[in-house]
Amino acid sequence: MAVVAVQHIRRMRGGAQGQLMLGADGHVYVVKFQNNPQHIRVLANEFLATRLAAAAGLTAPQVELIEVSSWLVENTAELEMDLGRTREKCRPGLQFGSRFVGGLMPGQVMDFLPEEQLAEVKNLGEFAGILALDKWTGNANGRQAVFARKQRERRYRAVFIDYGYCFHAGEWRFEDAPLRGVYYRNDVYREVSGWESFEPWLTRMETMPADTVWEAASEVPPEWYGGDLSDMEVLVEKLLARRSRIRELIEEFGKSDRAPFPKWVGDGKKVEEEWKMGRWGSRIAERIM
Repeated sequence: MAVVAVQHIRRMRGGAQGQLMLGADGHVYVVKFQNNPQHIRVLANEFLATRLAAAAGLTAPQVELIEVSSWLVENTAELEMDLGRTREKCRPGLQFGSRFVGGLMPGQVMDFLPEEQLAEVKNLGEFAGILALDKWTGNANGRQAVFARKQRERRYRAVFIDYGYCFHAGEWRFEDAPLRGVYYRNDVYREVSGWESFEPWLTRMETMPADTVWEAASEVPPEWYGGDLSDMEVLVEKLLARRSRIRELIEEFGKSDRAPFPKWVGDGKKVEEEWKMGRWGSRIAERIM
């Protein structure tokens, strides 16, 4: 069941030109519309990749289908897309909604933290987990995160947002590069000392049941990807096949000029082979390597 949008609050920053809206359930959502300037498939990407992140146990916002009525669009001047030389009204119907982190409480959500506070983020280790997800889903953009805390709390928690460029945005292909899908500050990776730093999230992705991925994909409205179910089927099949490549892609980032893992110990390739041997046995490991 979709959540009905009942009120527009304000326009959000970003290329998709999302809108902050109040839902009939009392929650506030960042809503991205079908006719956003990036691509309609951005909505499908956001929904599917966020659901996969949650299934892996990562801290991601709750996502919902948001129904925006024609009446609300026609009676809200701000509900329009800036297309450069022209403007057009937002398209009514089913949109993507991401629960707004922190609600509307001022000062409880930050886009940036100084180095001292960043080091004290409660779930700093999850940046290794979201790196694995971004490599798995072929995120063609940099990793985005906001930092939230409750009243009377001193330390922040990272919440991972913006999955629109997973699967290479509207192209639904995988073009892997070491520096894609990574956070712009090396500080978040400095405690990574080996494959154990990526647990439990990495193993959850590598062993995620196919039914979990198919179920998340089945909840994506077909109109968000042109209505051709075969396109979604191909995407899911590629995703499932890529589970065995996540470590290889992480390793390529680790060996890049960014040098993100200063505490990495041992030979990464050797550790990877030992992990495969221990998990699947020699015969299956030979087929994978």
